[in-house]
Amino acid sequence: MTAPDRMGFGIFMAPFHPVGENPTTALHRDLELIEWLDQLGYDEAWIGEHHSAGFEIIASPEVFIAAAAARTRHIRLGTGVSSLPYHHPFMLADRMVLLDHLTLGRAMFGVGPGALPSDAFMLGIDPMRQREMMDESLDTILALFTSDEPITRETDWFTLRDARLQLRPYSRPHMEMAVAATVSPAGPRAAGKYGLGLLSIGATTATGFDALGYAWTITEELAAEHGKTVSREKWRLVGPMHLAPTMDQARRDVAFGLAPWVDYFKRVAALPLVGEIDDVGEMVDALNAGGLAVIGTPRDAAAQIARLANQSGGFGTYLFMAHEWADREATLRSYELFARHVMAEFQGTLPRLAASRDWAAENRPTFMGRSFEAIGKAIQDHAGERAGRTRQAR
Repeated sequence: MTAPDRMGFGIFMAPFHPVGENPTTALHRDLELIEWLDQLGYDEAWIGEHHSAGFEIIASPEVFIAAAAARTRHIRLGTGVSSLPYHHPFMLADRMVLLDHLTLGRAMFGVGPGALPSDAFMLGIDPMRQREMMDESLDTILALFTSDEPITRETDWFTLRDARLQLRPYSRPHMEMAVAATVSPAGPRAAGKYGLGLLSIGATTATGFDALGYAWTITEELAAEHGKTVSREKWRLVGPMHLAPTMDQARRDVAFGLAPWVDYFKRVAALPLVGEIDDVGEMVDALNAGGLAVIGTPRDAAAQIARLANQSGGFGTYLFMAHEWADREATLRSYELFARHVMAEFQGTLPRLAASRDWAAENRPTFMGRSFEAIGKAIQDHAGERAGRTRQAR
């Protein structure tokens, strides 16, 4: 396993909000969550793009990121992901460069072919063409980011004539980029071909977990074929968790909102994660047993990350799949528990603390002996000084 010196942590925010709630308050709750993660020291947040199906309600990750950037200090913010076939590549590239400048380099650019079939249907896009369109767009966007010369290109769905961006990216040669991957090799192939990062969105699903064993091999092979370099530190794995101080508390927490989330994946996203189970307690058992999710304690979370690291051979950043299985207070506490009790275990910050404590404990007799001697001397010196003043007064 190849592990980074400091693993990164963040969230992948689709977001998921059940139908029937006020979408305006839900969106502002999403912004509040990112502010909380910024305070806790999380590294990054990736924001989704969706246009149908009612649950995933952010249509423009760039607009959302601009709002979030104004409220935060250090957390990096990425499109998770921009669906390239839905946009003219010149317009999307221009917007991302503007965001790169406005955030002073905190923006990241995640790309993919588009996830919801209903989105593609409304736009008249053939799902069989989406990955090809993504590749055509990605190649063009990278050229726009890096070329000083005008670009002319024509495909069956976009045209560029002597096109070049007015602004160079704030980040050089461009903002960090990553390609979405689930099960198919398209994501790893594109990441390798263009030397970009990889976002394994379904890393904890059964098929997604199995794919981790070969995804990075594909990325490295394509990078070698195209003269690019890739790094495992730019590989991000996504999975859902909800943490509480005890397992019983975690199970009680998710009774709030787990069932609608499972129903959405079953009826709309056509991904029956727990089969035909309707009981929330049985849902928890099924999700935990299959490793699809962690509903438990910080120790369970640490074990899941170690499991993913072993299966993948090593990756750079773990991203929570953001959700609202629990109410607001329990959700915020879950992220805090992870920050307090799990992050440091994978960031190399604990061994020195433990070594310093153990050294101080082992040498306590020496340190305390001299300390007691110093205290005794101070007492004697004080007593001698007072006695000398008394004699002088006589």
